[in-house]
Amino acid sequence: MGHDEFDEVDGYQKIDRYNLKVVNEIASKYKIILTDIGEDPSREGLLKTPERVAKAMQYLTHGYDLNPEEILRSAMFKEDYKQMVIVKDIEVYSMCEHHLLPFFGKAHVAYIPNGCVVGLSKIPRVVDAFARRLQVQERLTTEIRDCIENTMKPLGVAVVIECSHLCMQMRGIQKQNSVTTTSAFTGEFLKDTTRSEFISLIGSRLH
Repeated sequence: MGHDEFDEVDGYQKIDRYNLKVVNEIASKYKIILTDIGEDPSREGLLKTPERVAKAMQYLTHGYDLNPEEILRSAMFKEDYKQMVIVKDIEVYSMCEHHLLPFFGKAHVAYIPNGCVVGLSKIPRVVDAFARRLQVQERLTTEIRDCIENTMKPLGVAVVIECSHLCMQMRGIQKQNSVTTTSAFTGEFLKDTTRSEFISLIGSRLH
């Protein structure tokens, strides 16, 4: 049974849902971790930290509870349109599965319809459904591509993701300005001309 927390600011109501059993289990482990790194989990500033972190982790990984293919199927419409559809600059926030540190940036997704189109808001939702899991950027890129390819059966799919990784910027090599770019293509986007058009459009500032 989940629990809803309501936070209303300026007329906007934000609802967070948590599984309290899972929150309590994760929180108990973080209390041990705080002790293991030399902290005192009983001091005032840390009293609620294990619970806060547990809720944050549950939110940051809520993509496991989402079905990206169902998200697409919920808003697919027959349409005789066979030109490129691009949704670019989609915000990406994910967690590196190697160090449990965030990586974040933008995704650019395109497809060429083959008899049906999808509601534009569903593309960012698919990106988020895969991103809100423990990930590596390479797999995230291909999962988004494969989901659109397998669900919509378009003439082609293109996905490019550009992210900064805190596991590189805060630890290890500590290169603060490094950005990782990954890409995945199918169908018509395997052709140089179509792929070049897509790359040109996501790099332009039409808005």
